[in-house]
Amino acid sequence: MKRCLRLMLVAGLLLTPMVQAHQQKEAITRVLFNPRSNNIEVMHRFLLHDVEHAVKALREGPADILGSQTDRDFFASYVQRHFSIADQDERVLPLTSVGNEIEGRFLWVYSETPIPQTLSALKVQHDALRDIWPEQVNLVNVEYNGTVKSVSFTGGATELTVSFN
Repeated sequence: MKRCLRLMLVAGLLLTPMVQAHQQKEAITRVLFNPRSNNIEVMHRFLLHDVEHAVKALREGPADILGSQTDRDFFASYVQRHFSIADQDERVLPLTSVGNEIEGRFLWVYSETPIPQTLSALKVQHDALRDIWPEQVNLVNVEYNGTVKSVSFTGGATELTVSFN
């Protein structure tokens, strides 16, 4: 009896990190001003586990993120519709999809847009996965002129501003 209890305790302790990892609903986005290409480059990083469950929920059916480029493209298109940036005058900067790829346990989704002539602030909207999971946190790191400023979409946040002054 004691041996069985110990085995159950050890199994519970071993499974705890996996359960916690699956409960982590967080995405990280990097917005980089690249002077060489004269583009703003946007790189979203999502956990594959979250992407798989999201595609299943959005399609109401099966998904195979690892094996299906179609499923990855479907999710990338979803991300493109749920992320936007605008200048200080609220002019939306049109993002062009550059692709997506799997790296380790993450799916990366890429897009870009030309850097505007004048820019004093960037207004960011990022609600990807927040329509599926209200507890989803989307962290956006904006790298501009050697500095990094971050905004985090939690709770009811729908648009956040990064100033460059």
